[in-house]
Amino acid sequence: MKALLTKKIGMMSIITEKGEAIGVTLLAAEPNIVTQKKTTDNDGYEAVQIGGVESKKINKPEAGHLKPAAKLMKYLREIRVDDQPDLNVGDQLDAAVFTVGDSVQVTGTSKGKGFAGTIKRHNFKRGRKTHGGRSYRRPGSIGSMYPQRIFPGKKMAGQMGGVQVTVKNLKVALVDTEHNVIGVTGAVPGPNKSLVMLKGADV
Repeated sequence: MKALLTKKIGMMSIITEKGEAIGVTLLAAEPNIVTQKKTTDNDGYEAVQIGGVESKKINKPEAGHLKPAAKLMKYLREIRVDDQPDLNVGDQLDAAVFTVGDSVQVTGTSKGKGFAGTIKRHNFKRGRKTHGGRSYRRPGSIGSMYPQRIFPGKKMAGQMGGVQVTVKNLKVALVDTEHNVIGVTGAVPGPNKSLVMLKGADV
């Protein structure tokens, strides 16, 4: 099962065999633990729950849930599967589950930008700064007389960033099993040290 909870380290560039320089995001793939297996008979669906980042501070209900895995994990995530993989509770997953060239998708929380206007948030154009123009960075008209209301989803100023983002069709560029580091081509959402879910394209 190709899935890992990782932490974003940062970006670097590598030179390919063709001599091309490509941007690569490095992800720290600390060993993950299988904490639970869900089956159709017991839970109504097939899934595997994994835990990442070992922690000592954890509440009693979570400690009881993680007792079969014999380790206290800070983050837990479920991965839906069609067929249960050959894994048992307590098994470890590390960077070796991925190989160079694998197609993957990453899920993280984007950087929070705070309250932003329409130009920054939705790439609106600014108004003219000549001939009496006074509407420089205003959003402009947001509706006409009918239907006397604003439809939900209207592009306006508001909270920007800080939401879950999934980027698909990325490639694994390097796998360092000694240091448990995985390099993924392109950009990955979120700041450095943030939690990133790395999954194979077929998971």
